[in-house]
Amino acid sequence: MKLKVPQGSFGAYLFDCDGTIADSMPLHYIAWKKALAEWNCEFDEALFYAWGGMPIIEIISTLNVRHGLAMPVETVSSRKEGLYLELLPQLKVVPEVLEHIEAQHGRIPFAVVSGSTRESVTASLSSLKLLDRFDTLVCAGDYKKSKPDPEAYLLAAARLGVTPDTCLVFEDTDMGIQAAIAAGMAAVRIPQPGQRSQSFA
Repeated sequence: MKLKVPQGSFGAYLFDCDGTIADSMPLHYIAWKKALAEWNCEFDEALFYAWGGMPIIEIISTLNVRHGLAMPVETVSSRKEGLYLELLPQLKVVPEVLEHIEAQHGRIPFAVVSGSTRESVTASLSSLKLLDRFDTLVCAGDYKKSKPDPEAYLLAAARLGVTPDTCLVFEDTDMGIQAAIAAGMAAVRIPQPGQRSQSFA
C-alpha cells in the first residue's frame, strides 16, 4: 500500500469523495469552466483547488462577491452539476485509495463526507461501482457549517456509531484536513492530480 497511513487500528474510515475516492476534480473543473463561461465569470484553477470541499452554492455566492456579479445561484448550480454528470463516463477511481477501501471493506464501517450534492456523490460512486461500500453519505445540505468546520465529520462518526478519535479520514484538500483535525480525527492527505505520480512513486 503506497499511501502513508498513521499507525494504529481504526474503528471507521471516513472518505472525502471528489479528489479522494473519485479522480473527479479535473472533470468538475471542466464543468465549472463551461457553466461559468456562460456568465463571463473567471474561475482560476489554483483557486478551484484551494476551495476544494466548499459546497457548490457557497462557491457561486463567493464568486458573485469577488467579481461583482449576480449569477443566479440555483441556475448555475444546476447547470454545473448537469455538465459534470455528462462527463461521468470519463471518471476513474484513485487507485491508492481504492486499495484501502478493498482491504478494510466489511471489517470496519465506511462513510463518505463531501461538500458536493448527494446527487453528484451518488452518481460518482455509482459510476465507479463503489456506492454499496459505504454505510452512510454525508453531503451538502446534511450539515450547516462546511469544511473546515468539523460538523460534517462529527455527523458521520455519529451516524456510524463510533467516537471521533477512532476515525481515520482520507482527504485531498486543506479545508478537509483542517476539518478532520478539528473533529479530533487522524487524517491521510491524498495528493492532487498533478502531484500524485511523484507522491506515490
